[in-house]
Formats: sequence, structure tokens, C-alpha cells
Amino acid sequence: MKRIANFLFEAGMLKRTPRTGFQFLGSGAESVAEHIFRTVYIGYTLGNLAKDADINKLLKMCLFHDLPEARTGDLNYVNKKYVKADEKKAVNDLADTLPFGNEIRELIFEFMKGESLEAKLAYDADQLELILALKEYKDVGNKYADEWLEFALKRLKTDIARELAGTILETDSSLWWFSDKSDWWIKGKKD
Repeated sequence: MKRIANFLFEAGMLKRTPRTGFQFLGSGAESVAEHIFRTVYIGYTLGNLAKDADINKLLKMCLFHDLPEARTGDLNYVNKKYVKADEKKAVNDLADTLPFGNEIRELIFEFMKGESLEAKLAYDADQLELILALKEYKDVGNKYADEWLEFALKRLKTDIARELAGTILETDSSLWWFSDKSDWWIKGKKD
């Protein structure tokens, strides 16, 4: 149980591990855990839209895909030009301590290999999470978001993710809650 407790503390480190790319965008900040949270929702969505996907496996891949960053930190594209994180060692060192470690290891390594349908969808969920964040920043005026979006879109692997990305780009990120421009916003209640 001590090793499981340590695993849970390690997973908690992702709440305090910042995603480092946003410093170059000039706006935005999120933890790795916040990124994983929405990635899981996106993975669930893609799994339901795609045919023949094992949604349970896909969700686990989305949940664990950035777990090594609790040990390595988040390396953005500039960092990766100069620093190489040994994510496989991080995964193996963690997995070797857990009774369910082999499942985590297999899921993360399958994600890294990127060949199965679930791995491709999990990868696309990861990219779509960035695309959603960039669209949100674009909608509030970040002039660099468009350029970043161009590259993120090129990384998508599946048609279903490309289709969803197109809809994301056409959708105002605030209209999910602010599309009803009625008197409610003045009176605070429905008549």
C-alpha cells in the first residue's frame, strides 16, 4: 500500500507541474493535470465518434499519457531542441513499483508507439486539447494563437479529429454559455 500511496502522491505532482509552452505564447497557463483532464473528455468523445475504438483503453491512454512528466517535467518544443527526457525510464521506474504497473507501462508505451487506433485517437485528443486552448486564447485576442494552430492542426492523425478541429475553429469559445442574449442577463431571472 505504501507504493500505491506514493503513486497517488506522484500523480498529484501533475497538479503542480506547469505546461511550459504557454510562456512562449505570451498568455495562458495550465498544469499538466488540467491538460490531462480535458484530454480525457476529448478522448471519450473521439472514442464515441470513431468506429471500433476500445473506449476503456483510449480513456486510460489519455489519463496516463503525460504521467511521466511528474518525473521529467513538461518539455515544450524549444526545450526539446536541447534537452532529452528519458520518459521510458520514468515509466519503467514507476511501473516497477506497482502491482498494476505493467498495465500503465503497456498503455503509455502503446501511446508512444502511436500505431493502434486507440493510440492515434489519444494522440489526437492530446493535440485537440491544445487546439481548444489556442482557440480560446485566439478568441480573447492572442495574436500568436493562429500561427500555433496551423502547426497543431498538421499533427492530427485521424479524419475524425481533423473534422472536429475544423468545427472547433469555426465555433466561438464563449457561445456555449453566452449564446442566449436575452433579458436574463439584465434581470438575472426568467419571467
